[in-house]
Amino acid sequence: MDGVFVEQISYGAPVLRCVRNSTDMFLDVHLMVDDPRKQIGFFAEAGASLIDIHVESRCDVSAALSDIKARGIRSAVAVKPATPIERVYEYLPLCDMVLVMTVEPGYGGQGFIPETADKIAALRRYAAENGFNGLDIEVDGGINTRTSAIVRAAGANVLVAGTALFRAEDIAAANRLLKGLE
Repeated sequence: MDGVFVEQISYGAPVLRCVRNSTDMFLDVHLMVDDPRKQIGFFAEAGASLIDIHVESRCDVSAALSDIKARGIRSAVAVKPATPIERVYEYLPLCDMVLVMTVEPGYGGQGFIPETADKIAALRRYAAENGFNGLDIEVDGGINTRTSAIVRAAGANVLVAGTALFRAEDIAAANRLLKGLE
């Protein structure tokens, strides 16, 4: 977060590099920044496994996604709740994943926006009808044991949950519930 695209500012590539030096886990970097093309190289070199950029950002989205792919990193396009899902369709050939924001980006602990489930379902249908069967659909915002079932039923297969996990008495049990395993 750069304080421009969203109000808050978060950690940058040096912190990611420290995390990468401590783990070989998959690291999904969501760039909520005004011009992601300025940041892609820093995060790629720091060890990102996947970089998400916003369709609403101030850059050439196709060029940015191509830059990510050229670095051998998985790419994703993210979309805010008020943006029509159709805005991402032209970028699907360059994407491994689409991130559907289920809250307005920038602040943790917000409530899930129910209408975003329709966007997820429309994207999953479009992907299936147009040969993007391996497309991951990620959701972020307001994901808990109740909303996880809604977004999974709509077609999401990658869920980001912060508050629901970190406030849980048993994180492992909460994780299983979010995945629909219990």
